[in-house]
Formats: sequence, C-alpha cells, structure tokens
Amino acid sequence: MKPPYVPQIRLYQDWLREHRGLSFPDFESLRRWSVTDLDAFWRSLWDYEQMDSPTPFTAVLADDRMPGARWFPGAQVNYAQRVFRHVEAAHAAGMPAIVCENERGQVREFSWPELKRQVASLALALQDAGVQRGDRVAAYLPNVPETVVAFLACASVGAIWSVCAPDMGTRAVVDRFRQIEPRVLIAADGVHYAGKPLDRAGTIESLRAELPSVRTLVVLETPFAAHRVAADLRFADATARNDLRTAGFEPEWLPFDHPLWIVYSSGTTGLPKPIVHGHGGILLMAAAGGKHYDLGASYSANNFGERFHWYSSTGWVMWNCQIGGLLDGVTICLYDGSPSGPKEAPDWTVLWRFAARHRLTYFGAGAAFYANCMKAGVDLPACGDLTGIRALGATGSPLAEEVQRWGSAQFERLGTQDIWWSNISGGTDFCGAFIAGHRELPQVPGRMQCRQIGSAVEAWNEAGEPVVDEVGELVCTRPLPSMPLRLWGDTGNARYLSSYFDVYPGVWRHGDWLKILPDGSCVIFGRSDATINRHGLRMGTSEIYAAVEALPEVLDSMVIDLEYLGRDSRMILFVVLRPGHTLDAALTARIRDAIKTALSPRFLPDELIQAPEIPRTLSGKKQEVPIKKLFLGQPIERVVNRDAMANPQCLGWYVDQAAHSGCA
Repeated sequence: MKPPYVPQIRLYQDWLREHRGLSFPDFESLRRWSVTDLDAFWRSLWDYEQMDSPTPFTAVLADDRMPGARWFPGAQVNYAQRVFRHVEAAHAAGMPAIVCENERGQVREFSWPELKRQVASLALALQDAGVQRGDRVAAYLPNVPETVVAFLACASVGAIWSVCAPDMGTRAVVDRFRQIEPRVLIAADGVHYAGKPLDRAGTIESLRAELPSVRTLVVLETPFAAHRVAADLRFADATARNDLRTAGFEPEWLPFDHPLWIVYSSGTTGLPKPIVHGHGGILLMAAAGGKHYDLGASYSANNFGERFHWYSSTGWVMWNCQIGGLLDGVTICLYDGSPSGPKEAPDWTVLWRFAARHRLTYFGAGAAFYANCMKAGVDLPACGDLTGIRALGATGSPLAEEVQRWGSAQFERLGTQDIWWSNISGGTDFCGAFIAGHRELPQVPGRMQCRQIGSAVEAWNEAGEPVVDEVGELVCTRPLPSMPLRLWGDTGNARYLSSYFDVYPGVWRHGDWLKILPDGSCVIFGRSDATINRHGLRMGTSEIYAAVEALPEVLDSMVIDLEYLGRDSRMILFVVLRPGHTLDAALTARIRDAIKTALSPRFLPDELIQAPEIPRTLSGKKQEVPIKKLFLGQPIERVVNRDAMANPQCLGWYVDQAAHSGCA
C-alpha cells in the first residue's frame, strides 16, 4: 500500500518550518517571501537540495542587479555531478535512467551505471581530442539517448554544449553555430521522422565546410545515410571505453557561473541570440521549478518510481527540461519521432500509445499537441492503460479552456477523477518558468495556477505600473540565478540590454502579454513583440525574411503570428512582388519550399497574401507589431503613429484585410 501522497512543494514547506522556523498560511505568502528575501530563499533551496561544493561561497547574491547579478561566488558545482549522485539508489530501485522508443518501434533502455559509463567514455575521448574548459561543442542530433550522453559528457569536463535539431535547415544551423565557433561537432548522419528515413550525411559535410573552427567531427552513424561521412571519431567508438579510467572518472568541479550551454532565442532582427547559461544557475532554477512540476512525487520512501516524458525536439528548451528530470533521479522517457505519425496519414495517438507501453506517470507536450488530439477525436481509453499518468504538462502556447476540459474528460473516462494539469509559461531566455502549476491549488481551465516561487513576475501597464486583472507586459523585477550570463559575442552587453531591458531599465521585459487574476492565477495572451512562436519553437522574423526575399520574384515581405489566448497559432505572410508577378500556386509553393528548406516545416505560414507595400517606420523598420495588433482587433489609431511612418498611405489596405480576416 502506497504512503499518502505528499506534493514536492509541501515537502519543501515542511522543511522550511522545521529548519528555518518559517510557516506560511498560504502559497501566496510563500511566493511573496521568495521574491522579497532573495538571499534567504535561494540559500534555503541550496540547503534543501543538499548542494555540494568543495569550496564555500562568500554570498548568495553578491550583486543584486539586472543584468549582472552574481550568485554564490566561490561555490563550485557541476550539472553532471548532480545527475550521477542518483546512480546507486536509482539503479538499486530497479529504475532505468532513460527509456527511448523510435518510430519503428525499437525500444532501448539505459541503466544508470551504463549512462555514467558512456558519459565517462565520451568525456575522456573529448579530452583526448584536446577539448578544454570553455570550448564549445556543437551537436546536430535528434531526441535520442546519445544526445543525453553527449550533453552530460560536455558538462562533465566544462565544455559548453549547444544543440540544433536535425529538422532545421543548414542555413539556420550555421547561423547559430558559426557565432559560437565550436571546436567539436557531434552529428547524426540520418534520422527517421514522420514515417520517412532522412539522410543528413550531406548536411554534416556542409556544416563542417561552413564551420572552420571545428577541429573534431564525431558522427553518430545511423541506417538512414546514403554514404558514410569522413569522421574523426565514430560516436559508437567514443562511448565504447570500459576500463579503469572510465570507472574512476568523475565530473570536474566548476565555478558556479561556469557556462553550461548556449541556447538560441530569435529576436525580430539579426541573427539568433546565443544565450549563455551557467551550471549553478540552471541547477537552482531546476530546484525551484521542481517544486511546481512536482516531479518525483513521494508515493514511496524515495523518488525513483517516476517516469517523466515531455515531448520535444532537441531544438526546443523543453528538451533541456526533459533532461532535467535526471537531476531528480527519475526515469526520462524519450520519443524519437513525430508526435503525429506520417504526414500522409496523421495519427495523434502515437504518443499516448507510447505512454501506455512504458507506464508513464508524467506526460508533457506543447499545448498545440493537445488541441490537435481533441480535433482529431482521439479516444484515450482506446490507446492502452494510461491510468499511471498523474500529471499532464502543457506549454509552448496558451492552452485553450475547451482543450483542457476535453483532456480532463478523457481521463475521467479512464477512471482518473483528479488529473492535474501543470500548465507553464517561461522561456529559452532564462531556461525556466515564470508561470507554473501547483498540485494543491484550484484548477481553472484556460488559466495557469500561479507564479513560480523565486520569480518576481508582474504585469505592467504602459506607465510601468503593476496591474491586476488587466493585461500588461510580463516583467520580472528581481534577478533569477538562471538569467543569461551573457549573449555570446555580445560586445558591451549591447544586444543583451536591448533584448530584455530596453523598455524598463533594470527590469526584465519578457515579451509576453500577461493577466494576473485576483486569486493569483494567470493567463498568457501571446507575444507582445514580433517573434514567431510556433508551438513553443521561436524563430525571428528576420530568418523568415532572409529565406523568402532571396527569391527573385519577392521584393519585400512581412510576417505576423496571431497566436492569442488559446487559439491555434495562425501565421500570415505578406509578400510584395516584382511587377508582372502574381502570387499563383507555383510561386506559393516556391515560397513555402524556401522556408521549409532554410528553416523548418514548423514555420510554414498558414496564409500567404500579396500586398501592395510593407508598412515601415521612417527608419525603415517593418511595422510587424502594429499590424499584428490591428489583426487582433485593435483600432489602427491606437497601434501606429502615422507621422512616424515612411508610407502611411498603405495602412488602409491592411485595415481592410484585418476587417475581413476573421482573426479579431
């Protein structure tokens, strides 16, 4: 018989009462304390999580400012070391570290000792190849255990990890990796996705040619490549070592703020932003977020019965979240493939059947996935035994009320009366959640339950004042340990400042519309800037323009994403064509192919419209945000200053288009 269920956040509050003498009457009191007494809160997490350091830290928050906050100076940590502290106990409990299944039905399990051995083997191989602390290792890999091994190996030796998914076009990958000048490239020569084998051998060769900094190429060989790439090292060989060196290998102690990985978040102009996060900041943010995820819930005396899955490609920050489950000693369950099967015959039961086969307890996906399941009429009881699932995670875009109600009703049919929706909203930028779930707070479909502890999140109006029960800009008024250390190659922090602190100096502006309800629950109303957010994956509009405007027929273009309050993302691409050309079926297909090839099929527009002009400011900037607001129903007089425009005469055409779009 299982012991009584105790949520992680309650266990933490019990610890605060016993060890700190702190008692909070409700969650809001705990949250307010966590964002006002930063030293006490983050020190409590350090102690509660039993963080180790061979050297003492001199302060919790040495510099309380944004940007430039300094956390735990003097402390030493390592992400991989935190993972491997679970090896003996989790293995003794009979729980694997990783379960992975691919589209062809092949299942692999990695035990905790085997994961550690392979990580040690690859880490030593990287060191033998000359990799040192601070060197960048770029990966072009799918959602497979080898990618986890590669990441942990890099973390172990202080190399800086960066990954792109193999569904991204060559140019998009180069635009990211070239900025960070990687010393090593680890790449898969093929993938199997949406029912088809995809050869990536040629892409690897193109990447190496475009990345002159690469000294060592490690290739993960698959059955899907037409030819073998001339590699410096085969992944299989690099992870095959099993000797005294691997047995005695331990991750290196690193300074708290030593870089862990570089992730990418696209703005509206320029190349994708290469965001650097540190080991310590990510570990502490994972500790705070873990209380809200309720991962590793105490059904038993330990936490080793959890099977955690969050569907993601390696190019989405939720892959980092999925791997973070290892920090809690739980089994992470990876699905290598499309969540909807072949494009010719979509099947939205794929992940649910995967969940049933592997007895998942925690199932996460993008909000769009659940919406597609509802529209497809998925019958969950017909997918197998899903009664082990106790939590459903959703992020990437707002989860519509009707979709959440549909999912809850499906689980009621399974006999689960209290399925918990852990709806979250955060960002790649700080690799965490601002808005999160809470296992013991009321659930209201269409809302997220609360702001995360440690995150001083507010909604601000145009005057920079906090508001409740009104839509405002999502801001964070106090530092977080996982805020970027810097943007790679950003001289003088200029791009960092302009990206997050241009509107409110010293206050993080995230780029989302937020409403905080009087009961503390929250609603995200989509992006307040022009970044395209397709089911959780962000792409800068400039990257789409580069692909589209390379076509000789296209003079100019503008894209807007009308994701809003739980609606499906609807992306409209306006194109201005050279005289004599019209947007016929052939040109439409060429534009779509250009985006698909250069970027990803995820960023194909839902609608293409031929426009007479693209509205621009006097300085030449495209008016993406005003036109987006117009299409979302705001009057033109409130969204644009005609006097600041180079071509205000074109606005009438857009007003007519918005009126007939059915978007508002």
